[in-house]
Amino acid sequence: MVIVMTVYLKNYKVPPFLVEKAALHIDIKNPLTTVYALLIVKRNPLSDEKKASLFLNGENQKLISVTMNEKLLKKDKDYTVGKEGITIKKMPDACLLEIVSSHNPYKNTALSGLYSSGSMLSTQCEAEGFRRITYYPDRPDVLAVFTTFIYADKKKFPMLLSNGNLIACGDDVKSKRHMAIWHDPHPKPTYLFAMVAGDLAKRIDTFTTKSGKNVLIEIYVEKGKTNDTAFALDAIKKSMKWDEDRFGLEYDLERFMMVATPFFNMGAMENKGLNIFNDACVLGKTSSATDAGISFIERIVCHEYFHNWTGNRITCRDWFQLSLKEGLTVFREQEYMGAMHSEAVERLENVRDLRRRQFAEDAGAMSHPVRPDKYEAIDNFYTVTVYDKGSEVVRMIQTLVGVKGFNKGLSLYVKRHDGQAASCEQFVQAMADANKIDLSQFMLWYSQSGTPRLYVKSEYDKKTLTLHVRQESKKPMLIPFAVGLLDSSGKDIIGTKVLNIKEKNQSFVFKNIKEKPVLSLLRNFSAPVICNYDYTDDELLFLLAHDTDAFSRWEAGFKLSMRFLTGMILKEDTPDINKFINALKKILKDKTLDAAFKSFVLAMPSESEIGLELAKRNVLIDPEIIYKKRRAFVSEIALGLKELCTKEYRKLKSSIKDTDTGGLAMGRRELKNLCLSYMALAGCDFKTVLAQAMRSKNMTDTIAGLAILADMGAKEDKWKNAKKKAFAAFEKKWKKHPVVMDKWLALQAGVKHKSALKNVKTLLKHPSFTLKNPNRVSALIGSFANNMLAFHDKSGAGYEFLKNMITVLDHMNPHMAASLAKQFTRLNDYTKDRQLLMISTVKKLASLKKLSPNTREVLGKCRM
Repeated sequence: MVIVMTVYLKNYKVPPFLVEKAALHIDIKNPLTTVYALLIVKRNPLSDEKKASLFLNGENQKLISVTMNEKLLKKDKDYTVGKEGITIKKMPDACLLEIVSSHNPYKNTALSGLYSSGSMLSTQCEAEGFRRITYYPDRPDVLAVFTTFIYADKKKFPMLLSNGNLIACGDDVKSKRHMAIWHDPHPKPTYLFAMVAGDLAKRIDTFTTKSGKNVLIEIYVEKGKTNDTAFALDAIKKSMKWDEDRFGLEYDLERFMMVATPFFNMGAMENKGLNIFNDACVLGKTSSATDAGISFIERIVCHEYFHNWTGNRITCRDWFQLSLKEGLTVFREQEYMGAMHSEAVERLENVRDLRRRQFAEDAGAMSHPVRPDKYEAIDNFYTVTVYDKGSEVVRMIQTLVGVKGFNKGLSLYVKRHDGQAASCEQFVQAMADANKIDLSQFMLWYSQSGTPRLYVKSEYDKKTLTLHVRQESKKPMLIPFAVGLLDSSGKDIIGTKVLNIKEKNQSFVFKNIKEKPVLSLLRNFSAPVICNYDYTDDELLFLLAHDTDAFSRWEAGFKLSMRFLTGMILKEDTPDINKFINALKKILKDKTLDAAFKSFVLAMPSESEIGLELAKRNVLIDPEIIYKKRRAFVSEIALGLKELCTKEYRKLKSSIKDTDTGGLAMGRRELKNLCLSYMALAGCDFKTVLAQAMRSKNMTDTIAGLAILADMGAKEDKWKNAKKKAFAAFEKKWKKHPVVMDKWLALQAGVKHKSALKNVKTLLKHPSFTLKNPNRVSALIGSFANNMLAFHDKSGAGYEFLKNMITVLDHMNPHMAASLAKQFTRLNDYTKDRQLLMISTVKKLASLKKLSPNTREVLGKCRM
């Protein structure tokens, strides 16, 4: 059995030794790569471990030699070797160390460290991958200036890339090998190291900074794919400009490089000067990528670029501070996307995703604070809590101090901590000092897990409104609570006022309110909380029709929809369906509203959102009942909107070009396809859907058509042949394009029908699928595991299937295996029969002798 050590935040100590400079000589041969690491090591004056030995992390490599100050050290006498690294016993205050080791990147299926990715060799060092490359103090608070020398066969690897600026390059004609030397002048931790060797195509452009410096932009992709990088190139240039304009932050190297790789566990990595991307996050055009995919490219590109300052120039002291860089950078990414497109729509997208995914995480066994206090495998904490809730925590600071105050705070943070490994306290303190406010209570957002709840009651008497707010959390937190008041005509009475909730119980008085208002609460989703107020159905309909705040208006419709759905499931009273449909008709016909906003309002809650709502009420989840009731409700909505949706679909179909990619066009396309899905449920001819799926030259429309065919074809015979025809045509056209075929795999795995598991098992043998590629695994197995109806089939077959997949993947790629295992962390929310089946499955997995720490930690958190 693997022995797993728990790491605790409270045990943090500064490193006893620092690395001032690191020179890496990386000699690539077949199959082994040999690394000569020359390190200038000095004792840390801030450490109280004055006689400490030096520990260098290292795994999955062969140690060849250790030299100190040109003297060869002897194993056992001068140093010891363990499974996790080497310990050098007697250390002077300063020395030159040379570590020589070798490893085989072609056998590295974990995709951590240096590994083979298609035709190239690539790295991924966050969080602890560098220790697979060489022996080193692999922790984020050890920052060094790196110089990297790469040697390789020129024909096989004509491009040799690393962090920083290219210093020199040259050929050895006799050996047919060549070399490149890269120097990064900015100190960085090992997780930001990157190296790529391959035969790649390159797209070049330039960007001129605010100070007049020309930056070379290079995007490296597999040959034949440079035409698919236009969106990524446009995004990086806009990101550079926006960061200068909003925060005054310029790019700081001679060149900015991006590499698209087909094998990558995450979306992308912000390595200093050499960002490495999952190719699905770089490659795309309207014929091969959906609007969501194109938007995601822009989102990921800007996110990784913004890390240059919030993550690279200022990094995190330890992995518990992960949200310091990720939460802050997600916030910056969201601000950028709102500025480039629609602030209201961007905010709704962020909130919807947070409540679907992070609220669910908070409600399950993986619940943890934004800054966790312990971990076994840090890879398991790259979570929506750390990223998205972390972003909401940063946004609350901006709400408290204003945009100008936030900019001042960030400027002070950069001034104080540039070139350092910082903590969450230091970031918040910079914000507090710049704005002369006390944010000590606010720090509870970093240390308390769970989703706070606010219970609001109101009293109105003699032109005075009193709001009574009760906060439910472990300790009272500082919560910015934005509210508005609407009069009977729908006009704002006080605009938006931010109330600072600091105590368990607080009351707020509004005077000179001439009539009893309708409350607009938690405007712009001012805090990541659950807000409870006893609205009447008519009040929600009023807010849906009149509220000037986009979130509160959408929220009113969402609450009404949820009342219908939970009422149907729990056999309780439901609102008037005709009033609701009429309200939706008004939204659909309103020419002043953005098409994307209409889509948000008209889209009904998902099965997972309904399940989360039931869990909040301590009602056990039965996916079959949820699916049936939701299907009946959405079908009734579709019938009520059939005429309007048909009219809107035809109008939008004729007004949007396939190649239009602006935010306005994307919103219209989204609304058009939502209308088409309602038309299908309301009984339209399948030929309309089939024509869109088969003939459209826009991938968004094609996938929307296929999704409707997959849904309808699983239940109605007349749609089945259309579905088979469209899916076969798509496969024939795109079978040589793995990123596009991922969509084809995902659609079939996500079908709401018992046949989904049979389809998935068949597709495991499809030429487009391989367990070695995380994108394929996510598309097929991940999509099935998120298919609530099929995965939670009461036979337990879905659980058994996932157990088998996790067992195989855990030996190949623990990161992927642990990610899939998280599907069991909310097992107590489901019906008793499903609970027993999941508990049995978890126990079988946990009993495996060679289970990775990643997967074992997740299974250990399942509450059984």
